[in-house]
Amino acid sequence: MKIEEYIHNNASLELIRKAEQFAINFFEREGTHGFSHVKRVFNLCLHLGKDEGADLEVLALAALLHDIARPLEDRGIVEDHAKESAKIARRFLSSFGYPKIEEVVHAIEAHRFSKPPEPKTIEAKILSDADKLDAIGAIGIARVFMYSGEHGRDIEVSLRHFEEKILKLRDLMYTKSAKKLANERHKFVEEFIKRIQKEIEGEL
Repeated sequence: MKIEEYIHNNASLELIRKAEQFAINFFEREGTHGFSHVKRVFNLCLHLGKDEGADLEVLALAALLHDIARPLEDRGIVEDHAKESAKIARRFLSSFGYPKIEEVVHAIEAHRFSKPPEPKTIEAKILSDADKLDAIGAIGIARVFMYSGEHGRDIEVSLRHFEEKILKLRDLMYTKSAKKLANERHKFVEEFIKRIQKEIEGEL
């Protein structure tokens, strides 16, 4: 996708590109929460944000910066990557005198569905929805098994993760646009689980 189709202001585009380069530097390796995840969330945010009438500049910046502290959490350096990412984003955007820092920071702080705070703005709700959407559907399936490979989990444990978390995400969406996408992706996951369970049991 071309960001210029969503954001037309040159100053906004320049800041967003700087934020992207800044964010890339935090990811030394790919994986379940690598920069490819960030870019997918970014793309989803722009699609959803356009449909929902959100501030696409705020949304783009929040999406690019929402997981920059995730590698630190994975290494046990910080406890909550959302809070730490928000702090780093605040410092980064302050260096440019950006006027909508609080909106970006709130969206980053509130993007985790399993931890407070609750998203209050449309931008925060969309970022949370996009982050959850990337855990459902074909991408979601790929990420579950990628994570399992990284942590030595077998297929049965992976399937329990679908039941305990992934299949619950559809009902946690905030926006109308995300609910529609989530429903389609949820059905795909359900069909996959039915198929793999048959294969595990040796059914032809």
